[in-house]
This record gives sequence, structure tokens and C-alpha cells, in this order.
Amino acid sequence: MIYSEKVMDHFQNPRNVGTIENADGVGKVGNPVCGDMMEFYIKVKDDRIDDVKFKTFGCGAAIAVSSMVSEMAKGRTLDEAMAITNDDVAKELDGLPKNKLHCSNLGADALHEAIKNYREKKQASKEEGGTKDQEDREKCTCPYCEGPIEGLEEVCAKCQVELARCDACGELLRNEATECPHCGATKVRV
Repeated sequence: MIYSEKVMDHFQNPRNVGTIENADGVGKVGNPVCGDMMEFYIKVKDDRIDDVKFKTFGCGAAIAVSSMVSEMAKGRTLDEAMAITNDDVAKELDGLPKNKLHCSNLGADALHEAIKNYREKKQASKEEGGTKDQEDREKCTCPYCEGPIEGLEEVCAKCQVELARCDACGELLRNEATECPHCGATKVRV
């Protein structure tokens, strides 16, 4: 079986290996026939993949594919990353042997699953944040000292930190924050 130099490079020196703690999205796929398993983790900022990591259990081609997909996805918008196909991956690697083409499918699929997972979480967060009423807000606790939040102004009763809610994820953060520490969004409600 002959592999291209790119495949060998990405197999021997894989990029972006690992996990992302508190990832915005996680996608896991596997092929029961060959035993390959791929798991992708993404961090999203301004609708772009800011960071991507992967864990792969499989052959050299599966590792090379995961590495290449991670490189192709980093910095792209979510829609651009969703458009990455198995053919794109195989072309970027200067081809794969016929019996290893399924690996390129797995890599793209795992990335797409991570993006779907992120979008589902974001949608659920919006729906949850949109239904909070005053009683729920009064039960909230400060993310900095665990003290109770008072009133509509969202001031911590214990440490007196003025808080705001992130427009993107609805989580509490310091009023003066320019970036949400939870989701990375830059626009927050005041």
C-alpha cells in the first residue's frame, strides 16, 4: 500500500491531537467494519472554528485524515467547515488508497457532528435563556463568588460585582467584560 508524502507526514506528525476541555462541540464517529474511531472537539469564536482537536483510534490513514481535517477546519466559518467533503480531504492528502477512502469520510463526518453538537447546544441555550423569568433570575448565583444575584440589575449581593448576560449563550459575566468567558462571544447585553 503506497501513501503520499502528505499522508505519511500527517500520520507521523499529526497536528491538533488531544481534547479541548469545555469544548463548544464534540463529534464522534466510528466504522464498526474497520474499527476506526474519531472524536473531534471544537471551540467557536465569532462563528469560526477557533480551535480544533481530535482523538483517533485507527490506522495510519485514519490518523492522517483526522490531522488534515483539523487543519482544514481551523479558522473557517462553521458553514465553510460543514462544506468539507471526503473528496476534499483525500485531495488535500494527495490521494488515499481505494481501501482507505472511508477514512476521509469518517474525518469529515466527525467534524460535522461536532459542529451539529455546537449548534444544538447554542439553540438549547437560547431557548432556555429566553424563558427565564424574574423568579429564576433571583435564584441565580454569582459565577465569581457563588453569592445570590439581586434584582433585574443582576448585581451580586455578596461581592457586589455588576453582571451582564452574554447575548450568545445567556451565561452571566462581568458587566465590563468585552468577551464572554463561556462561549467567546464579543457582544454582551448591558
